[in-house]
Amino acid sequence: MNLIFLGDVVGKGGRNAVKALLPELRREFNAQFAVVNGENSAAGSGITGSCARELLEVADVVTLGDHTWDQKGFENEIHLYDRVIRPANYSLTQPGRGWGIFRNVAGGEVAVIALQGKVFMRESAYCPFETVDKILKELPSSVKTILVDFHSEASSEKLAMGYFLEGRVTAVLGSHTHVQTADGRVLPGGTAVLSDTGMCGADRSVLGREVESVLKKFTTGMPVRLPVVENGLIRVDGAAVTYDHTTGRALKIVPFSRTIGL
Repeated sequence: MNLIFLGDVVGKGGRNAVKALLPELRREFNAQFAVVNGENSAAGSGITGSCARELLEVADVVTLGDHTWDQKGFENEIHLYDRVIRPANYSLTQPGRGWGIFRNVAGGEVAVIALQGKVFMRESAYCPFETVDKILKELPSSVKTILVDFHSEASSEKLAMGYFLEGRVTAVLGSHTHVQTADGRVLPGGTAVLSDTGMCGADRSVLGREVESVLKKFTTGMPVRLPVVENGLIRVDGAAVTYDHTTGRALKIVPFSRTIGL
């Protein structure tokens, strides 16, 4: 079996690129399941119900991160989308859920868990290591395929999570930094890890934002509006994981990047 995970979707350009390229990527990698991190899909910060519906046209699950609540009103909408999950280590008083069990197109079960890191992150969250430990104890033993989206700033924290979950989950795939890393591997215990999968956003940009505006901010130190680049060459970064559905063990991970002109 194969699954695909795409990095943070940035704005309208990222959404359109995902809608155009994810069906092709599913065919290319013969993927039965696809997860997309959509926490920057609404104008570069957060998500709306409309954006969620767009992404769910081509993805099986949408995960979120530290910008989950940036769009006013989404806290009242998230319960309408059972295939959208926010970080599981948020307060239990917050709306939404942090993990779920879903069906792939072949009829198999896939558990998806969203976690947020604590190192260098601006939002408070409970310990992701303790949280995922508790979730794994709650999962039915029949669920073998488990994907963790670890939304975290520090590559050290992400790699540590990979080792922490080695042999217990199928893949630990990082999001948040928007820059794909070169450390993709399958650990001896059968867990695929990649510190960051990258982003779905403008190729000429700084993390999806207009280059000139970002440069002005860095060179002057003044507050500057940072527009999202919506047109031009848009990249779609992610990873494909091949796994044994009977054991949940990963066999191979292939990071990829594709571009499309919009």
